[in-house]
This record gives sequence, C-alpha cells and structure tokens, in this order.
Amino acid sequence: MNPTASAAPINAQQKAQLQMQVVRALEEFVPKHALLYQTEDTTPYECDGLSAYRARPLVVALPETEPQVAAILRTCHRLNVPVVARGAGTGLSGGAMPHTMGVTLSLAKFNQIVRIDARSRTAVVQCGVRNLAISEAAAPLGLYYAPDPSSQIACTIGGNVAENSGGVHCLKYGLTLHNVLKVRGFSMEGEPVEFGADALDAPGYDLLSAVVGSEGMLAVITEVTVKLVPKPQLARCIMASFDDIRKAGDAVAGVIAAGIIPAGLEMMDKPMTAAVEDYVHAGYDLSAEAILLCESDGTPEEVEEEIGRMSDVLRRHGATAIAISRDEAERLKFWSGRKNAFPASGRISPDYMCMDSTIPRKRLADILLAIAEMEKKYQLRCANVFHAGDGNLHPLILFDANDPDQLRRCELFGADILETSVAMGGTVTGEHGVGIEKLNSMCVQFSAEENAQMMALKLAFDPQGLLNPGKVIPTSNRCAEYGKMLVRGGRLSHPDLPRF
Repeated sequence: MNPTASAAPINAQQKAQLQMQVVRALEEFVPKHALLYQTEDTTPYECDGLSAYRARPLVVALPETEPQVAAILRTCHRLNVPVVARGAGTGLSGGAMPHTMGVTLSLAKFNQIVRIDARSRTAVVQCGVRNLAISEAAAPLGLYYAPDPSSQIACTIGGNVAENSGGVHCLKYGLTLHNVLKVRGFSMEGEPVEFGADALDAPGYDLLSAVVGSEGMLAVITEVTVKLVPKPQLARCIMASFDDIRKAGDAVAGVIAAGIIPAGLEMMDKPMTAAVEDYVHAGYDLSAEAILLCESDGTPEEVEEEIGRMSDVLRRHGATAIAISRDEAERLKFWSGRKNAFPASGRISPDYMCMDSTIPRKRLADILLAIAEMEKKYQLRCANVFHAGDGNLHPLILFDANDPDQLRRCELFGADILETSVAMGGTVTGEHGVGIEKLNSMCVQFSAEENAQMMALKLAFDPQGLLNPGKVIPTSNRCAEYGKMLVRGGRLSHPDLPRF
C-alpha cells in the first residue's frame, strides 16, 4: 500500500488498517502517551496559522529523544508513510498542514537550550526552543539572537530554520540563514545529517543554505547552532508620519540611498495603524496615510548621528511629523503596534489571510496603490504592514471564512497580490514560505524547468518524496491547469508575466 501524495485513493477501512499498522509499529519505541490517533486528539494538529485550510493526520507522534525521531523516520520510510514535521504551528503558509495518510511529527518536546558560549557568541538549542527564549537566556551575558519575527514569543527556532524567518531587524542583522552556523537532524531514512559547521565556513557544498528555508522537505532538524550578537548600548526609534503613501515609499528608498542601514525600517498604512492603535495605544498618528518606524542602534554617538541623518531624509521626503523615542520604554511602545499587527487585525475581522511577498523598494507605493484597487475589485478590506527596508510585504486580507464566497474572493485577492509582486520585479514569498498557500503562485514565478530542478534537489535528499509531500513545488500538471484558469479568468494582465 502506497499512501504518498501520488498514490491512488484508499477507502476508510484501508485507512483504518494503515493507521493501526503505523501505531503498532511506532509503539515499539515511542511511549503510548506520545502517539495520538483518535479524532479528538489529532484535531488540534489539523492546521497551522493558515487556519482556512485543514486536514487531520493519520497519527501524531511526539518523540522525546533523538533516537525516537530516527526510529519514527526509519519506520515511516519502511512503510512508505509521509511525515510532516511540526514545531509551534505558527506558520502562515500551511507548511505544517498534515498529510491525511501520514504522520505529523511534533517536535514540541525538544525545547532545551543545550549551551550558550559567550566567547564564541553562539548558542546550541533544540529545535523546539522558542525564538525569544534564546535572547532571554543570553541576556545576562549581554547577548541576544537578532532575527525577531512578530511571532517570536511563540514560534520555534526549528520553524524559523524551515521558513528562513526574518523580523523587524532583519534589514541590518539578516534573516535566519545569516544567523545560523549549523543544523543537525535526520534524513527521511533516519540517518543522522549535519549541515554547516561551528566555524564560519564548512568544507564542500554549502548545503546549509539549501536546508534553511526548505520548509521541512529535505530533513528533520532537531538541533541548531545560532550566532549571538552583543546587545547595543543604545537603540532609538523614529516614528514618522506621511500624508501620502507614495511619499512614505519614496522616503524608504531615500534612507537606503543615503547609505543608511537602519536596525529596523517598517511601514504601516492607515487601516493597519488604526487597528493597532485601538489595540495597544502606541501613540500612532491616526491622521497619517502611512507611518514609518526607523530604528538606529549602536553607541550613543553612532545613534545620535544616524537618527539625525534619517530625520533629515524623512523630512526631505515629506514627513508631516517626526517623533523620536526618548527612552527605552517609549521605543518599545513605538514597536508594540508593529509587533501586534496580527492580533490587532484579528480583533476587527473574523478571519484574515496574511500574504507574504517581496518587491523592489522603489515600488512600495505602486504595490500599495494596486492593493487599494484590488480591495474594490474583490470587495474585501486589506490592512498593510511590512518590512519596508527590504521590500517584504505583509498585506492582511480581512474576510469571514464561514462565507465560502468570501474565502474564494480572498484567495483570488491573495493570488493577485502575488502575481502583481512578480510583475513588479519581486517574488512570491519573503519569509513565510510557500507551503500549500502559494503553490499556484510558484507557477507564475518559475518555469516548468525551474520547478523541475527544485524537485530534483528535493528528491536527492528524499528519493521517495515522503517529507512534507505536496507542498512548495507545484507539479507541471498543476501549473498547466492553473495557467488555463488564469487565462479564462482574465487575471494574467501583466505583459511581462510568463504565459502558459
């Protein structure tokens, strides 16, 4: 029996038989309490942060040791059963959505910080350690872990590695890839694997760069060695208001063009500002069409000089008001709105779909104006917040998932944003990954040959295609059908997009 994504459908009786076969096999080395297969026990695992799409796994395994992880993978490989690794489930692209005929491998119990080395400025942590917990543990040594996604209070370092997560400070300090030295884990066959090194470089091919951001398709990571950086002596944040979106977008490009690399450079439009201000009362200007948050960190002298330069650039580009944090409490207050954009959106809408694409910085205003037109087209609201410094967009489309037509329009809205981002010279994802959400959009950005090369890399690591199957890389048939649908629907409107 072959239960992989390409297998023929099986009936309920066959599925039940396979389920018990997998449970009995795993019970030989995993405690019974760590195996879940009853409906009420597996339901909490049916989705990640992309809750509009759900599936119930055949079995959920919660190993406590690395030998158990290896044994689970070996067993699933022998039985030809798919495996979907899962961390905290905060992902927003459906990357951890279960396979209905597979095992969800929850790594939540791998939550120990193995060691922190102040001399080498590194930390070795298990994959289930929360992002923020690394900085909390390193704080007494005057160090912290720089990548800070908005979900850092809950998301795990293993999930950050899978998605190559960023955060508000990624412009200066880099994404997960730039802050990880080494990862260790297991192949689908249960063989131990290691990528990277404790040194700044490793011999042979740079496979670490392939694994970081691979969305659980190449290996199951259990341990990560991350870089730590010294906490800056001082950090101050500018909050700048603009009465026009284009002026704000031009100001972002102006800051970078001036040779300034802020510690953070974020942008919010008026709907998002209103949502977060009502939630956290950060002191945002509700009359502004857009707000920029620009942070500088370093020595007091460096910060004073950079804050002055940035303020000059912002004023030249039409800032109507500029506020500079006077102390650490006010700096954190400025950032509290940006950090709480997602929960604030949840207060004003039954559901939201958070998109994730990138565009060249000079096109920020163009994409926001295009999204405003899409709101009219699809009759749905959209609030925008994004990492302006590197052009990583996070439009939040507001809808009600209980209304099938709203869900359909939301999906079309999201696909339109991604298609438009590609047409403007961008990409379909910045840090949330492809998962299941952007499979069709991969057909827009990449040719059939390019997708085939990516699949070849996946199969080099996982020849049977059992790790997180059916995600990230679309089939040629899917792309062909999607192309026909787009042409029929008239949505392939950009002349520089590939035609199918």
